[in-house]
Amino acid sequence: MKHIQPPERPSLEDIEKKAYWLGFLLLASGLHVFEAAMPSFGPWFKLGLANIITLIVLVLMGERYAIGLALARIVIGALLLGTLFTPTFMVSLIATLLATATMIIVWRYVPRVSLMGVSLCAALVHMTAQFWVVGEFIIQQSALYYLLPPLLLLSCVTGWLNGALAHYMVAQLHTRDGEKIVGKN
Repeated sequence: MKHIQPPERPSLEDIEKKAYWLGFLLLASGLHVFEAAMPSFGPWFKLGLANIITLIVLVLMGERYAIGLALARIVIGALLLGTLFTPTFMVSLIATLLATATMIIVWRYVPRVSLMGVSLCAALVHMTAQFWVVGEFIIQQSALYYLLPPLLLLSCVTGWLNGALAHYMVAQLHTRDGEKIVGKN
């Protein structure tokens, strides 16, 4: 009879990191659903509160966790809102993945960039991507793009504010009484 080795047990550090990620995912999903219930300043414009959590995860846990969080948050939010596989879901998914990729690229390749700068770039890409998807695949009217400049301006404001909030939260989460809470840094 062949002896089967049990799988190696994950370390406490791995379990703790996954628990933090799950907590962040629940928070981001809750913010996503909360924001869907709020009145909007314009078509496809939300404050981007869940992106604060994506920024925090990017800084504290890394790129792979940030991408996973963004993708899972969109799917969970769509399940809870009843929009899975609708045009709204597709617009949100594409824009969020492009914005998250932007966060990662700017964070990795732009020296000394702040979270405000990362968030601002991601907010602009997110808004532009939403308009591109809607304009190319759903509405297909060039007049749609007249709405883009004022919404990009609003995106600048909310992107910067979200980055500032993320910066503050990372500082608070990174240390507590001099101890490292979570993160790779």
